[in-house]
Amino acid sequence: MMIYSESRRFALLQAVHDSEYVERVYGGYYNLYVEAFGNEGDKWDLFRVYEGDFPDFSDLHKYDAFVITGSPSNAYGNDYLILKLCFMLQTLDAMEKKILGICFGHQGIGSNTGWDIGIKQVHFVKDFATCGYLENLEMPTSLSIVEVHQDEVYEGHPEYSRDILFDLIDRLLNIDVIKFSFCAELSFITPPPKLARMSKGSPCQAWKQMNEMPYSEKLW
Repeated sequence: MMIYSESRRFALLQAVHDSEYVERVYGGYYNLYVEAFGNEGDKWDLFRVYEGDFPDFSDLHKYDAFVITGSPSNAYGNDYLILKLCFMLQTLDAMEKKILGICFGHQGIGSNTGWDIGIKQVHFVKDFATCGYLENLEMPTSLSIVEVHQDEVYEGHPEYSRDILFDLIDRLLNIDVIKFSFCAELSFITPPPKLARMSKGSPCQAWKQMNEMPYSEKLW
């Protein structure tokens, strides 16, 4: 899929199949990412890398930035598509291209483009349910930790709305990847799956209201 224009041009490297729900309600993950991270007038090219559809290496210079989606695949796998994606990330890093990775994409960037070394301040959420072995400890409000690693994934999926989250939870529950008891523990954040459905909402809307400008302007 090629679009030639003098406006900003982005490549979306989709690393996961569209779920039936997202395809039916939103028309695919492509639309979610463009809405979440794009600006009016931007041109987005879709590459379904999970099917082996990659941009030509000779065309990489034509793009202003690259976005890599989440995926259930192993970012450290040795299959051909993962290795090709890793090599492309290394190439983009050498070209000093802007790259945004979500979840799996973030891991791929971290494991192929360098290290994070330093001291990080971690703040604890008040009244958040703690692990059993921490219940008798007097926890401070924050702690400093030393970081020496390549990849880390703290961020969620800003392209998701809550109805997509519920659909994902249902799918994981139905294939026994997670247990219903675990879902019930999340009820303080969202209603338990299979018991409630939220109307579809615009991804990133809450984040956009909290910031002076949307993700796309901060990123690009």
